Amino acid sequence: MLRFALAGNPNSGKTTLFNGLTGSTAHVGNWPGVTVDKREGLYKKSSEPIAVVDLPGIYSLSPYTPEEVIARNYILDEKPDCVINIIDATNLERNLYLTTQILEIDVPVVIALNMMDAVEKRGDKIDVKELEKRLNVPVVKISALKGEGIEVVMERALEVCKTKRTGVTVIEETALKHLISDIKIALEGQGVGNPLFHAVKLAELDDLEVLMHKDTVNMVSEFKKQYENPVFGDDYEALVADARYKYITKYFSPTLTRKSKEKFENTPSNKADKILTHKIWGIPIFLGVLFLIFHLTFSENLFFLGNLIPDDWTSLKGTALEGVFATGNGINSPGVILYNLVDAFTTFLSTTVEGWFAGNSTWVSGFVTNGVLGGVFSVLSFLPQILVLFLFFSILEDTGYMARIAFILDRLLKKFGLSGRAFLPMIMGFGCSVPAMINTRTLADEKEKIATVRVIPFFSCGAKLPILTAVAGGIVNYFGILNVDLITYGMYVIGIAVALISVIIMRSTTLKGDAPTFIMELPSYHKPQFKSLMALIWDKAKHFIKKAFTIILASTIVIWFLSHFSFSWQFLSDTQIDQSILASIGKLLQPIFTPLGFGSQIGSNGWVFIVAAITGLIAKENVIATFGTLALCIGSSIIDVEVDGGVAAVTTMISNTGISAAALIAFIAFNMTTIPCFAAVAAAKGEMPNKKAFKGTLIFWIITSYILSSVIYLIGSWWWTSFIVLAVLVAFIFLAKKIKITKKVKK
Repeated sequence: MLRFALAGNPNSGKTTLFNGLTGSTAHVGNWPGVTVDKREGLYKKSSEPIAVVDLPGIYSLSPYTPEEVIARNYILDEKPDCVINIIDATNLERNLYLTTQILEIDVPVVIALNMMDAVEKRGDKIDVKELEKRLNVPVVKISALKGEGIEVVMERALEVCKTKRTGVTVIEETALKHLISDIKIALEGQGVGNPLFHAVKLAELDDLEVLMHKDTVNMVSEFKKQYENPVFGDDYEALVADARYKYITKYFSPTLTRKSKEKFENTPSNKADKILTHKIWGIPIFLGVLFLIFHLTFSENLFFLGNLIPDDWTSLKGTALEGVFATGNGINSPGVILYNLVDAFTTFLSTTVEGWFAGNSTWVSGFVTNGVLGGVFSVLSFLPQILVLFLFFSILEDTGYMARIAFILDRLLKKFGLSGRAFLPMIMGFGCSVPAMINTRTLADEKEKIATVRVIPFFSCGAKLPILTAVAGGIVNYFGILNVDLITYGMYVIGIAVALISVIIMRSTTLKGDAPTFIMELPSYHKPQFKSLMALIWDKAKHFIKKAFTIILASTIVIWFLSHFSFSWQFLSDTQIDQSILASIGKLLQPIFTPLGFGSQIGSNGWVFIVAAITGLIAKENVIATFGTLALCIGSSIIDVEVDGGVAAVTTMISNTGISAAALIAFIAFNMTTIPCFAAVAAAKGEMPNKKAFKGTLIFWIITSYILSSVIYLIGSWWWTSFIVLAVLVAFIFLAKKIKITKKVKK
């Protein structure tokens, strides 16, 4: 089977093209480092299936970053049948720097000029035929976002892959020409493949080449004695780079005709960046955008219009849709409307199934309605809100706004030994911690990588959303305070703040180090592609539903059995659940959580919060699934609760335990920051350099979640303690920074 590799700069549209060719749902982002490992898919529209490999976004084939090493090694060692070099046509000259390196490898090449629609929109022109003539490889105009020209690219690639191609270099007008020629001849004599590419890299004194060809490098040393460039001295890497750019400017740039002669145009993107990346207002604007997203997802009083609209207009009292679109408090947000619809449907199914088992034994009915449906449906109801939130975050990525956030935070983080590059996988944690941790491979500094992996779970993933929403809903329903969207938004902000504070402390103490250099190009703003967004949403929904009917279903069944059998394996009724295996385990551990607010002080039924947190270690959705399974058992003798969403289950637990609102907030914080699910733990272990670092990470999660939850409960119960906590935190950070600065001075 033929294999084509996609190579290009970050933000050139490479992964978008990959999705268009293969129909894949691979993650598409607007920042460097989204694709860490190669992704492979099949292109089926040609006469024969073609394997398409999506390589990481890179700026060159020099081994400066892990992404560049991955892409370089794949092209050289795996020998694809063709390399499709994707170029951002709006930044032609800069993108061609990588092209000049790829052309030095003995591999068929096709150039895909992407974003040509944007070039033409701003009135610029590229003479494609002339550029193809000067590059001496096929050049095709495309728009990966719109799917235009991508089939033509594959047709041209299929044509050229059948003909052997020999690498050529643009370094023809420098004194290095003869040196490279001599090195190439020597490498050919040694039987080295792609001799031209290796010769150029050896002339640059490339680290990998020096290790591979220790004997041949002596030729470079001899050349140094004979020649020294008046500008670059003996810095051959700079000399080669200068030669590449001069060649690009002289021979390739003339194929581009700009409508505006100004080098830096006042484009809409530049105008927007003056506001969105402002050094003062950038972060407040980001927080405002986050609040708007959470308001549209979780609010039951959309745009706070509840007091301005009569109740009869909003609640639809007496109809089948009562409370779905609005309540007496106001109009529901899109996320809440979808939640209500799904919740009504799952409630109908539960009631119907419960009716089917009306004549059967009590334990059979309880097992099906409580053990199976109660747990699964309590989680499944939150699927719409998870997808709505994921949609908004995907839009922020696709538009290019998330790249701006990394740029803004780089200015803040580098003061504490962390680069903006580290914030990119952190942001991915909003979707799922597993791929976010894997993407820390883009971080070259080991200590920075460890610190980043440790705080990624603090950026709450979709699996934790049911916990936040259900518990927040329970607080609003039972205590009548705040709003669900405000509580959820606040917890996300707390998670981000704790992550940043933790990084500052780690990089100033146990993981000391300077911030690595972070270079990134801010992509132009793009309109999100509807097809791509829907593909991502569908993939997320499939993953969640699969999880609900496998891991979560199995967990709820186990929970039901453990809560209805004693250690002597005697079946227990709902009123005897406090004698069960599950209750015994929870009561044993309950005192440990007393400082957090959900320990011994909440009575005999308080153990449900402990076991819920423990089951969350398998999958965070299990926390609310556990409440859904136990809700009827715990609350059956006191209040009548239908088996519906997790909010009702949490409300039942509040009513029967007497837990305070402060303790519930602490419970959310604990589950947000403690040891994540098993899959994330496995991912963290895989990215850690050694067992010691992994064990330290587990301890870090436990200690951080325990301290944070205790502090939240303390402040929530006695507000004046906030001044003491703030003073201690500021003093600790100041002391850590002072120690770090002192050690730097001594060095």
